[in-house]
Amino acid sequence: MTGKVAIGIQNFDTLRERNYFYIDKTDFIREWWESGDVVTLISRPRRFGKTLNMSMLEQFFSVDYKDRGDLFEGLSIWQEEKYRHLQGTYPVISLSFANIKSSDFYSVKMEIYQIIVDLFQKHRFLVQEGYIQGADVEFYNAVCMNMPEYVATKALHKLSEFLYCYYGRKVIMLLDEYDTPMQEAYVTGFWDELVSFTRSLFNSTFKTNPYLERAVMTGITRVSKESIFSDLNNLKVVTTTSDEYAAAFGFTEQEVFGALDEYGYRDKKELVKRWYDGFTFGSTTDIYNPWSILNFLDTGKIGIYWANTSSNGLVNKLVREGDAGIKNAFENLLKGKSIHCPVDEQIVYNQLDSDSDAVFSLLLASGYLKVLDYEPMDKMELMGYPLYELALTNNEVKMMFCGMVRGWFNQTKVEYNNFVKALLLGDLKAMNVYMNRVALQTFSYFDTGRNPSYEDPERFYHGFVLGLLVDLAGDYTVTSNRESGFGRYDVMIEPKDTKKNPAFILEFKVYDRDDEPTLKDTVAAALAQIEEKGYEANLTAKGIPSENIRKYGFAFEGKRVLIG
Repeated sequence: MTGKVAIGIQNFDTLRERNYFYIDKTDFIREWWESGDVVTLISRPRRFGKTLNMSMLEQFFSVDYKDRGDLFEGLSIWQEEKYRHLQGTYPVISLSFANIKSSDFYSVKMEIYQIIVDLFQKHRFLVQEGYIQGADVEFYNAVCMNMPEYVATKALHKLSEFLYCYYGRKVIMLLDEYDTPMQEAYVTGFWDELVSFTRSLFNSTFKTNPYLERAVMTGITRVSKESIFSDLNNLKVVTTTSDEYAAAFGFTEQEVFGALDEYGYRDKKELVKRWYDGFTFGSTTDIYNPWSILNFLDTGKIGIYWANTSSNGLVNKLVREGDAGIKNAFENLLKGKSIHCPVDEQIVYNQLDSDSDAVFSLLLASGYLKVLDYEPMDKMELMGYPLYELALTNNEVKMMFCGMVRGWFNQTKVEYNNFVKALLLGDLKAMNVYMNRVALQTFSYFDTGRNPSYEDPERFYHGFVLGLLVDLAGDYTVTSNRESGFGRYDVMIEPKDTKKNPAFILEFKVYDRDDEPTLKDTVAAALAQIEEKGYEANLTAKGIPSENIRKYGFAFEGKRVLIG
């Protein structure tokens, strides 16, 4: 672990040749090779060294790096003679889907086509030097940007065959970030088209390919077998709950603390642990995300590094548009509490809109949640899936989510802040003005497209509660949908300094002309419910006098709100 810290380098040879900071992960080569698995799918959160490890695999095995043992000298893998003889002896096909992020199927398919065309151009010497003859030359030349789809899905299979014939050895296939197009397809709405194409491509490349020696795929998620892996019965899946390769991705605590000692940050260990520890792979705990550690070693400053390396668009969409259950769960998570839910590691993207458990499974796979505990096997079998206790991974993730919630109200930031001020001051007229401005502009932001928020205002007001939770965290405790008195209140805002600040109870109701003649009557019904159910009981039990408890009824009619 010597050398200058370099940020963003994902090529193994660059790190080694320039003597940049590097933590030895070459044991991954040995563990994978000795596993004997034909096709290995490894899911890890983003920025956890997947691309660097794939570069390391390519440069260890590929004939293109023959006689480059210098890259591995001094590392763990080079201690065994049999691996020194293995280096540079296989044809390797390496490709990455990491940059495929277009918003329509045609564009995504063209980006995949371009990757395939580039691979064929790289190996054009097979045609130029006469190693391919007859119909195979016709196929080779047919691989272009306007090729039929059946040619594209068969192309990697055929390239494997050509390389096998040339080198006399089956190929090693490396596919990095295989699921990036899948996530974009889900977010922007062309999932079914992409799944059909990808299933054919993967079947030809990884299943019905007699010229394949071994393969590794990496990604953030393990997309369900029914989606794209239905034909792959030779697939070994390694997820974040698997013990295989547990220390191969990410930094262990021993590695992190050693680096902190070496770079003069011995006194920062507990601070770094609180911010960047928390990841668990299989039974191996105290895994740190490399991206944040590298940035800290480079700057010496704590910051939100890993959580801000991408748009987090999918996570934002799922939480923002999620139902009351998801938002209530996040209310607990942001308070440092845990949640309990079954986890299915086979992510079914088309269930994310309707299944909150699928959402939390995705957040676990993506690194935003960590496992605290799980139920024993007998209970797992009864439920169908393991029941996990989950919490936010670390302080960095918590700060990212707080920023995400604030972002929900960016378009109405002034009105939102003014509403909060009016609430704290007890200015009912101003509360109505600003709340209506906020609701008018942000209701649709919480829509799923199938269940408009104004028809199901719980999506809006539970998101609104999360906003209050984040913005009032310094002086207040905000809770929702909890028991008090003889019922469950909607929102309670409890001051941490009961002598200085008042408490608040908010009740939300949707106007129904069959129940109340006017919106004012709906407000009155909400206020009456607060009294009838005795919602202030929890507050008075803590010594807060009734005169310091403010009660408000919120009545919704479409995007119009009346507060009383």
